[in-house]
Amino acid sequence: MMKKASLNSFSSQKHSSRYGTRSISLPTRSHPSTIRIEEELNKLKSWETSPSSKVEKICYALSGLGELYKCVEDLLKLPLTQQSLGQYQNEKWVDELLECPVRFLDILGETRDAIMSMKGGVIKLQSALRRRKVGDLGMESHVSSYWSLRRNMRKECTKSMLSLRQMDQSFGASIPFDLDHHLSSIVRVLREASWITTSIFQSLVVFLSSPIFRSRHNSKWAFVSRVVQKGLLVCNNQEENINELEKVDLTLSRMVMDSPSKDFEAEKIQCAHRELEAVVLVIEVLESGLDCLFKHLINTRVSFLNILSP
Repeated sequence: MMKKASLNSFSSQKHSSRYGTRSISLPTRSHPSTIRIEEELNKLKSWETSPSSKVEKICYALSGLGELYKCVEDLLKLPLTQQSLGQYQNEKWVDELLECPVRFLDILGETRDAIMSMKGGVIKLQSALRRRKVGDLGMESHVSSYWSLRRNMRKECTKSMLSLRQMDQSFGASIPFDLDHHLSSIVRVLREASWITTSIFQSLVVFLSSPIFRSRHNSKWAFVSRVVQKGLLVCNNQEENINELEKVDLTLSRMVMDSPSKDFEAEKIQCAHRELEAVVLVIEVLESGLDCLFKHLINTRVSFLNILSP
């Protein structure tokens, strides 16, 4: 298993630097389908600079990827595209284009399964909280189950990140210099689509693998120290520099710590309800975006196979 710091090091890398410095320069007589892909790519290029929250950016980007691959489907269904690509079967650069949707589908499927499992765990925890009365014991087992799901999701995200890094390093097989304008445009936009998909997927798995902040028995001050080291501001029930998953961690940790009064305990239970509901909403939006993208990636894969199958 990788060291804890390894996944964080991925997020600090400028994995999208290659994508960020690229610009598409299509021939002046490009087909409308490649122009539409270019337009969708240009929309996605600004996703990281949006003033929205991190998770809102990711949700927007997943939606944009769905539209992008819908346009890719249309491009691959063109007789001109099919004729052009069909002439280069078994070329390394063609295999690279064919392989990308498959690898994205694998990563997307694993990520979707992980967040669906996470959603089920959150709903169970919400149900346990609703049944709990102030002063009741036994919540720690439910909270521990939730953190176990978080740990499992982090492990899956670590695997996905490794796969994405390998993909990022494998792009760029040499293409012939004598390709016609249409085929050259196809290769260019499909590679751009793969680069930006890799970048967005990396941001998604980094978000889902956020560090787990939890308290342990007799370790209240150690927990507080870890929160401070993270650089979080926790004041008047407001947290800054912290995402939705980490907010739940902090809220649950406070809830299982010794409470000075029953009133304070009731307040913490209400806070946990709010944060868990926010996570459910986030997961549902991510799930919707991943489902849509999964469908379009399947169609893209099928379109490629129809072109390249003998």
